[in-house]
Amino acid sequence: MPTIQTSLLDIAYRDDGPAEAPVVLLLHGWPDDASTWDAVIPVLNAAGFRTIAPMIRGFGTTRFRASDTPRTGNTTMVALDAVALLDALDIGEFLVAGHDWGSSAAAALAVGWPARVGRIAMLSSPPQLGGRVMSSFRHARLQWYHWLQATRIGSETVRKDPKGFARIMWETWSPAGWFDDATFERVAVSFDNPDWIDVTLHSYRARWGEAEPDPAGTWLDEKLERTRTLALPALYFQGALDGVNPPEISESLAGKFIGPFERIVMPGIGHFPTREAPENVGARLVRHFQVGM
Repeated sequence: MPTIQTSLLDIAYRDDGPAEAPVVLLLHGWPDDASTWDAVIPVLNAAGFRTIAPMIRGFGTTRFRASDTPRTGNTTMVALDAVALLDALDIGEFLVAGHDWGSSAAAALAVGWPARVGRIAMLSSPPQLGGRVMSSFRHARLQWYHWLQATRIGSETVRKDPKGFARIMWETWSPAGWFDDATFERVAVSFDNPDWIDVTLHSYRARWGEAEPDPAGTWLDEKLERTRTLALPALYFQGALDGVNPPEISESLAGKFIGPFERIVMPGIGHFPTREAPENVGARLVRHFQVGM
């Protein structure tokens, strides 16, 4: 992967498709990396889109440029990094699809840069417009890994075996047998990034007030909290068998979008639709993003 320099990072990214075509920014989630889009990218490129798929901060070969930059991972910083990447590539308007962490970042981009974002697609994690709330005790149980990271002993345990921690999510968030060992090991190389653990711990602590969010994103955090609805066209993918964000979590999501909105529930699919059903995801994204071209 090539890298490009921004004020804070050297960002590793894929850049595929026709150079002058409409741009689709593809943001991966946790615990995953940009290769989650590998089988989706050719579908988008064949339909006439240019795709930009970065390794977000703390993943793969993306690196912080300065040792004293806080290793933060809250959503607004992921969004700010994405804008810095697009600015460095001289890209103005764009479309965006995000999975998991990337889903929340996609919504943050739509809130923070409405004139630049044409349409968004979100996968597996409903955006937290209007502020984060606990949806139910059932969901809190599924989010055990959030609370583990908020404790001293839990965070120490994660530091001792980060790859084992990530593997538990792969094993429990989607139906058994959806991946093989070789695939996980290839992706887990991205978790060897020296900042992966700090970025991960901060991301989950900050979202529940157990760590201070990065002040560089305060303006966007505040704007997200004030924003109750979005008007741009939006698409949401929901795995029917998602083991961390089950279907009931996104049933009321349509109420947050006053523009065109579609929620797709995917039978037999868990939390990683970009890997479990990439052709289906790619075709749906093409249909969504081609409107208005």
